[in-house]
Amino acid sequence: MARKAPTTDPGEENLRVGHAKDSAAGVPAIAVAMRDSVNQMGVKRSARTLLRLNQKNGFDCPGCAWPEEDKRHIAEFCENGAKAVAEEATLRRITPEFFAEHSVAELGERSGYWLGQQGRLTTPMLLAAGATHYRPVTWDEAFGVIAEELRGLDSPDEAVFYTSGRTSNEAAFLYQTFVRAFGTNNLPDCSNMCHESSGSALTETLGVGKGSVSLADLGKADLILVVGQNPGTNHPRMLTALEKAKRGGVRITAVNPLPEAGLLRFKNPQNAAGLVGHGTPLADRFLQIRVGGDLALFRAFGKLLLEAEDAAPGSVLDQAFIDAHTHGFEEYAKQARTTDWPEILAATGLTRQEIQEAFEEIRDANRLIVCWAMGLTQHKHAVPTIREIVNVLLLGGHVGRPGAGVCPVRGHSNVQGDRTMGIYEKPKPAFLDAMAAEFGLPMPREHGLDTVDAIRAMRDGRVKVFFAMGGNFVAATPDTEVTEAALRNTALSVQVSTKLNRSHVVPGRRALILPTLGRTEVDRQAGGEQFVTVEDSMGLVHASRGRLAPASEALLSEVAIVARLARTVLGADHPVPWEELAADYDRIRDRIEGVVPGFGDFNARIRRGSGFALPHAPRDSRTFPTATGKANFTANVFQAPEVPEGRLLLQTVRSHDQYNTTIYGLDDRYRGIRAGRRVVFVHPDDLKALGLEDASMVDLVSEWTDGSERRAPGFRVVAYDTARGCAAAYFPETNVLVPLDSTAEVSNTPTSKAIVVRLEPAAG
Repeated sequence: MARKAPTTDPGEENLRVGHAKDSAAGVPAIAVAMRDSVNQMGVKRSARTLLRLNQKNGFDCPGCAWPEEDKRHIAEFCENGAKAVAEEATLRRITPEFFAEHSVAELGERSGYWLGQQGRLTTPMLLAAGATHYRPVTWDEAFGVIAEELRGLDSPDEAVFYTSGRTSNEAAFLYQTFVRAFGTNNLPDCSNMCHESSGSALTETLGVGKGSVSLADLGKADLILVVGQNPGTNHPRMLTALEKAKRGGVRITAVNPLPEAGLLRFKNPQNAAGLVGHGTPLADRFLQIRVGGDLALFRAFGKLLLEAEDAAPGSVLDQAFIDAHTHGFEEYAKQARTTDWPEILAATGLTRQEIQEAFEEIRDANRLIVCWAMGLTQHKHAVPTIREIVNVLLLGGHVGRPGAGVCPVRGHSNVQGDRTMGIYEKPKPAFLDAMAAEFGLPMPREHGLDTVDAIRAMRDGRVKVFFAMGGNFVAATPDTEVTEAALRNTALSVQVSTKLNRSHVVPGRRALILPTLGRTEVDRQAGGEQFVTVEDSMGLVHASRGRLAPASEALLSEVAIVARLARTVLGADHPVPWEELAADYDRIRDRIEGVVPGFGDFNARIRRGSGFALPHAPRDSRTFPTATGKANFTANVFQAPEVPEGRLLLQTVRSHDQYNTTIYGLDDRYRGIRAGRRVVFVHPDDLKALGLEDASMVDLVSEWTDGSERRAPGFRVVAYDTARGCAAAYFPETNVLVPLDSTAEVSNTPTSKAIVVRLEPAAG
């Protein structure tokens, strides 16, 4: 049997700090995965569940979006994937009695970790206006409450419909159909806070806001740059692909302010050598860059490539590609040539020799891939930074060539698929035209609210209903106090969830919790047992089939929730056949086929084993659906964070016992942290300069150009090998430090990776 949920909320008094690791995975990964699985699921359920994880006839991991090869290992999962499944397939249950025992105020005092450990939600729950406790309601009552509020709005734009990346293609497509039939494009999602900067930059420069490489391309490259990314914790199965590439002769360069254990050495738990041997050193080169210095680094690479071409014409740049397929080269080249080395070195914190040696490998690579994650996307200058990466790739013709291209590594399981399905506040006219033709309905044309703008609108009283399809909105967003006040300012907040989280205890004047099926569970509808589909980080669409009995007979699938809500809100005469679509998901896929390019013959293709790849014009044919019809070089203003004397530049990071806002445990063994999360990693020389001691207690105080400050109290200082002048701490604990109005240019993504802070001795 699984262990019971904790009854007490652990504090930070047992926090211990040890040595950081220089390797990832291996025997400890297996031990932790099995421990957590058995604790949550029991022995038999763990075996039955994990052996179906990421298998062709099994279910897709609810964690990261890393793809699988056609040939699957019997244990096709990583440690954090096992933790994600254990959290969802847990035997722990939250019943109405739990909510009767605990008031909302009491639950609000608990940590996100404690809330998540209580187990699966089982019953629709309503918090009535002025009530102190949630109480159980029927599904019809719940939908009636939502319909009452939505119908009472002065405009459909007074409602916001948020989406988490866990939502399937079928649920996401039906959800956006309902929202647009209701009359609004207010469809913010978690992409707004992570890879929106990637999509913005890639759409402008290449015409497609997704990565251009496949899993096979990694093994065909000469050089892979892994920039602003920690795959050992955030995408552990990527390490297997990098190990395979490394053994095939591919060189790997890591660019990061923090040394990451997974890129130092990988002990592959899927083979004996990884378990008992030394493991595989992955990164051949480590550039310990200052936080926010990546634009300067790639500007330097471009500058050096241009100068090398000047010295040996015709030997460095792919001039034929540039001439035939690109636009804006001369303007970019002029700007890059005039960039000064002192500002490059100051921004990166690297030496001229370090940059030169890394450049030489780029120059000599015939096939170059650049991978990145949120270390690049959550800066004020995130979009220009990613444009600079594209500039370097275009100089060498590294787009539309096997073994080369852009590789933004998406974090959540179907976050890319949700966007493909139309979860977007700024839909293209062609998509809306296709929707209107498919359903015979007018579509709203005015752009809606993204995540940050939705918070502003709730804060200001312009949005009165907040509906979240999955996720943990409060813990994922910036400016925690402002966000919580904004949600409490709504007339109704609705959370479609599998488990309890912080967002459930920050209610509107009325609040609903709608429990839903998880990815691991059998989805049985009127038309029989159903499956769903997801899109991975590399544009492959594949099926996912839950195998476990639902956690409660009262659970509805996300598709069923959307369909029943739509019928209740839009009325019996609404022409969309909601019941038919919910009864048989093949019918939803038929509609997707009619609307979304690349999904022709969807139902037949998805049943052919491993799924299929969506079209990608730059990769497939070196055609670029941009405004110019070509791949665009861009001339970007040189930018890097400025940090006053006596201050540090803080980046927010995940612990190894964490996935996005879900806290699996209180350890981060790769960084040597046990039984706590309120720590700040600072270079020993910076501690000395600041007059602080290792293990001292401090408050983190963020400082902003408008003169405002925000405080996160009670952090233990940990002397750590991070880049000089930089620091790191875990989110969501540090989300409070980021103002709502501090966002990236173009993408409006919160700047969680560039927070100027001072460290003050903690009070008391």
